[in-house]
Amino acid sequence: MKRKINYIYVWVAVMIMCSSCKLDQINPNAPSDKETLTTREGIIALSIGLRQFYSTTGLSNTMLTPCVTAREVKGIATFTNTLELEAGGTTLPTANGNILALWSSMQREMTMCEDIINNAPNVTTIEPALLSGIMAQAYLFKAIALSELAMAFEQVNLNTSITSPVTFVPRAQVFAEAMRLLDLGIGMIVANPPNSAFTTSVSGPDFDLRNSLYAIQARISLMAGNNQKALDNANLVDLGKTSAFTYSTLSPNPLYVLYKVTISYRPRENFGLPAGLYEAGDQRYNFYFTTPKAVINGDAVTSMAGFAAGQTTAIPVYLPDEIRLIKAEAILRLRGSIPDAITLINAVRTQTSGDLFGVNAGLAPYSGAANYDALLVEVYKQRCAELYLSGLKWEDTRRFGRPVPPANVTERNRIFYPYPDQERINNPNTPADPAI
Repeated sequence: MKRKINYIYVWVAVMIMCSSCKLDQINPNAPSDKETLTTREGIIALSIGLRQFYSTTGLSNTMLTPCVTAREVKGIATFTNTLELEAGGTTLPTANGNILALWSSMQREMTMCEDIINNAPNVTTIEPALLSGIMAQAYLFKAIALSELAMAFEQVNLNTSITSPVTFVPRAQVFAEAMRLLDLGIGMIVANPPNSAFTTSVSGPDFDLRNSLYAIQARISLMAGNNQKALDNANLVDLGKTSAFTYSTLSPNPLYVLYKVTISYRPRENFGLPAGLYEAGDQRYNFYFTTPKAVINGDAVTSMAGFAAGQTTAIPVYLPDEIRLIKAEAILRLRGSIPDAITLINAVRTQTSGDLFGVNAGLAPYSGAANYDALLVEVYKQRCAELYLSGLKWEDTRRFGRPVPPANVTERNRIFYPYPDQERINNPNTPADPAI
């Protein structure tokens, strides 16, 4: 993907721009690229903008499109894009607008991060303790964007390009690059902890950069199969602290907009889990769902609550119990202590109150078979309920070896997405589309 950006989106407009691969915006009052990339104020504004863009436009794509494919939500509108995504399989066309929006929004996020990484160190008026936070945040969000693309596509570009079509690499290499970037970010804030100016000018009090870096490194390392790295980083996350994206009525929660305003999609009953995996009495059901319920085209659906409850409801960067489940899974895949894994699973299952985001399962302790295979299924089940609508389930279905389409579409209706037409038209390096 070629990039050509005018930094109007860095300012107020960043929160309301549509997801399109056309990155040009004409505004004579907007700051120039030079002003944005060569001044302290411009770099700070872009740093704010890249996080705001991901938390609004980015999440509106990563918390919707993969969730339909993973059968967590059902497309109920008669719009072509919705019907195509809901059907999935071999009929999902390369012209689908949802896939294009997911692809292009993550490309845009990568571009903003790259511009920070390439230019911020050259701005001499940025003090070292502010620069470390700015750089680490850019590494974090580029790693997130890369991982989101790698969860959806078989091959991805590692960088965006100004002058020439990008090349693609297998997703294992993409995950490796994301982990490298996160290590760079962690190294920077360990060597030079961000100062108060980073909190007041860039991140705000609700976004915890340090714990987010450790948590996302643990998440991506698990996806990459580096279980020891996942465990090591999960152990560094302070589970007594939170990190969240915050919203206002001018920049509303994207889940609220999707599920309370446009309502083209509705949550499937029981987290979309098949019989045998949903456990009756799970208190997380009442956290994530509300009435009314309905049956649409043979599928039981309900209505959204949870992190879609209101325009200003915060969305967590990660949940504390995701970290516990990462630890449990990593221990099991490393063939470590089964009692330690069960203790972590029960910390999630039996929690009746006290979760920092209010996501409490309230279930009885685990009573199934105490072996690696059975416990991995339990981890998958808990992830599906705890991390509902996080956009992670689709990747989980691969890692846990869940039923594969087209033979079985109960838990996913595609294995990977085809590449958007717009990318293929503009880039001769675009790989062949997967069969399904």
